[in-house]
Amino acid sequence: MKIAMMVRAYIPVPRPADMIYAPIDLAVQIAVGLTKRGHSVDFYAPLGSKIPGVTIKSANIRPLVASQAEYKDLIFDIEKMNHYFPALWEGYLVKEMFDGARAGKYDALHFHHPETALQMAYSHQDVPVLYTLHDPLYDWYKETYGMYSSANQHFVSISNNQRRDAPDLNYVGTIYNGVSIKDYPFSDKAEDYLLYAGRIVPEKGIKEAITVAKETHHRLLIIGPVYPGSQGYFDQYIKPHLDEQILYLGYVDQKQLPRYYQKAKALLTPVQWEEPFGLTTIEAMASGTPVISFRRGAAPEIIVDGKTGFVVDTTAEMIDAVHKIKKIKRSDAREHVKANFSLKNMVAGYEGAFETIISEQKITPRVVRRKLRRVPKIIREASQKRHLKKMIKAKKLPVKPRPR
Repeated sequence: MKIAMMVRAYIPVPRPADMIYAPIDLAVQIAVGLTKRGHSVDFYAPLGSKIPGVTIKSANIRPLVASQAEYKDLIFDIEKMNHYFPALWEGYLVKEMFDGARAGKYDALHFHHPETALQMAYSHQDVPVLYTLHDPLYDWYKETYGMYSSANQHFVSISNNQRRDAPDLNYVGTIYNGVSIKDYPFSDKAEDYLLYAGRIVPEKGIKEAITVAKETHHRLLIIGPVYPGSQGYFDQYIKPHLDEQILYLGYVDQKQLPRYYQKAKALLTPVQWEEPFGLTTIEAMASGTPVISFRRGAAPEIIVDGKTGFVVDTTAEMIDAVHKIKKIKRSDAREHVKANFSLKNMVAGYEGAFETIISEQKITPRVVRRKLRRVPKIIREASQKRHLKKMIKAKKLPVKPRPR
């Protein structure tokens, strides 16, 4: 198969080292995996992007950001956002992709932010398009997808729970995110600390994690960036509790995270929203660290309650789960990730999704019209055969023609 893929037209690939941007990481892994399976993948990204074994198409446009600080400056620049500056960058590469597909260079196009391609996909309905949904399906998302709905556009959900607010989209399947198991060394022995890893935002439930740590008399390591929009939350609910027991380590590079996962007694994810997936959950379990999560979003699909961690409903239940964490075999957590959330599984899922949408698109309107023209003849022939069988059964006609 020949596939073109894009995440953002203004962020280089791989992402800047100090930036958290999971869709880029996942897209790179999918592109590399499909290439290793013998497929041709062109990855559309700005100048300076590079993926081993994968062709980069930049159309000679520059990146708009090269660091987390520059990304913050861009998205909080009201003038640039109001004038669709980043969107114009996206549109330029999206058009290049659709032109390539119309010219026969690609069998399908893959986007990790549907809003970048909806208009072009709607006006080019002969091009198979696959979207991966990385965000919750807010009402305005659902409304927009409905406006531009067409048969050539297909969606991948990253959990079954993610579909609940938009069950009628043209889904091709649920494909869970995957991790490279070898990047997360296993440890059967843990130190006496709890861990939170992720963005410092209210919906992640960091203040609840602090309550759990204090009530269970455990150290809590908090890892993740504080964005301008959540500085108030950090200052009110986290900063006053920082001491020798509650430690904030700031942003930690992805390559350094495994050593914190490896020795944690448990990862706490007291999520306050319907989180579509939870990469930190499978990263921790791959290291052998059980996860204790609230029953929100995809958590019940990822964690095997009582075997790879605990799924709870309240902070009190999370406190009880910490006391029971020794019942979990750390090897079970790792084996669960190997079996269900490996990169191999993820890439195979996308390979199957592309095969499905490409085969469906081959039934073009012209082919359908040709088949429809044949329907009366087919019906007549079938009717004649049924009539002959009835005559033979009633012995009104011989089974074999008599000799002349």
